[in-house]
Amino acid sequence: MPQSILSSGRALAWLLAGVLGVTLGCGGCDKRTLEERARVDAGDNPGGLTTEQAAKVLAKVGDKTITLGDFAASLDRMNEFDRMRYQSPEKRRELLNEMIDLELLAIEAKKRGLDRTPESEEAMRQILRDAMLAETRKGVPTPAEIPPAEVRAYYDAHRDDFREPERRRVTAIPFKDKKEAEKVLPEAKKASAMEWGRLALKHADPPLKQLPGQPVETVADLGIVGPPADAKGDHPRVPPELRAAIFEVQGDVGSVLDHVVASGGKHWIVRLAGKSPPHERSFAEAERSIRGILVQEKMEARAKELAESLKKRFPVSIDDAALAQVKVPGAPASASASTVTGAHAPPPSSGR
Repeated sequence: MPQSILSSGRALAWLLAGVLGVTLGCGGCDKRTLEERARVDAGDNPGGLTTEQAAKVLAKVGDKTITLGDFAASLDRMNEFDRMRYQSPEKRRELLNEMIDLELLAIEAKKRGLDRTPESEEAMRQILRDAMLAETRKGVPTPAEIPPAEVRAYYDAHRDDFREPERRRVTAIPFKDKKEAEKVLPEAKKASAMEWGRLALKHADPPLKQLPGQPVETVADLGIVGPPADAKGDHPRVPPELRAAIFEVQGDVGSVLDHVVASGGKHWIVRLAGKSPPHERSFAEAERSIRGILVQEKMEARAKELAESLKKRFPVSIDDAALAQVKVPGAPASASASTVTGAHAPPPSSGR
């Protein structure tokens, strides 16, 4: 047995996860739709099998068995695209051989004590956590089963979430000297898109560069923003002063603000490079996404209820003083303490 395969606790956890029929909690691993998850979580026999069919033994590995139900469950845990790989008998045999290898590796790993390493125990806790959360999802309706009235009520209560204000694309030429910017402004106001780009390459200070294949009119492009009052409308490359200035621009796309804007120690000529009108998604446009949101909320609510009930059964205590001493790699000691414990955390001791 290759030692490299068995040397990782995480690898063993994956082996045991396959044997147990659960999945590890890693983002992006399970790409099934909410409908598929709900169907599996409901506890129905996978693949439309009867209980008798599901119990049929496909293979024996030592004293372990792999049933037709186990095989169908492995397929059911895949997303629809991965399942397409196993349409032929040869590919299904290949999957069964993989399951047999999984059992063999798990048996050998247990014999070597790898199931008792700290890494394996931590990974198994995550597996068992996901299994418990899957239990809590049983009975949660699928998106299609959410009552229309509940969907409509969510839409009416969250109308602002479905409104998009006007968006504007900012392109701006920086200058270190305000007088130089004001000198170029009249020419910039008359420039076409391509002429604007050439002006930016000629006058920008610090200089701008045109990347290979980049259209010249985009060399001074900073990005798309919403109005200053829009919490979701900022852009990391657009300073607040320029964001406000772009919504002062009067006229159509291509118009230039009639004055120079000061921001970040520079002086900018600001041009409107594009805009999209405000838009509100109708109920019909938003309904599908709302159904998904509601299912997710119900799942999260059940998980929260489970956590609260477990805390009542198993009291939890936290040593804040000890937690305050945790050092986050790469962060200043004071930042580590405040990040982990909040504003009321005691400072790290002077000896650390």
